[in-house]
Amino acid sequence: MPDTSNDVVARAAELLKEHRGSIDRLDAILVYTLGERFKHTQAVGRLKAAHDLPPSDPDREAAQIARLEDLATQADLDPEFAKKFLNFIIQEVIRHHRQHQS
Repeated sequence: MPDTSNDVVARAAELLKEHRGSIDRLDAILVYTLGERFKHTQAVGRLKAAHDLPPSDPDREAAQIARLEDLATQADLDPEFAKKFLNFIIQEVIRHHRQHQS
């Protein structure tokens, strides 16, 4: 008769390995996606600087936050977390835009 406790532990270890592999792939996707996003926001920053536009667009930012909260809800992600995450990104983008204006 097989030792079920060893089988259970082995299966749990295999599941843990699979989950961690998925997490690692998703982390890579997030990093590359953020890299692509920042390429576009840097281009926006250069355009704003060239045309003497303000680095921040509060109406756009509010609309993006509302949109992300809706997406988060649909994705079963805490909307408050999504909002904090996007606010962090927005502040970083504004910082980059200000650097272009200097």
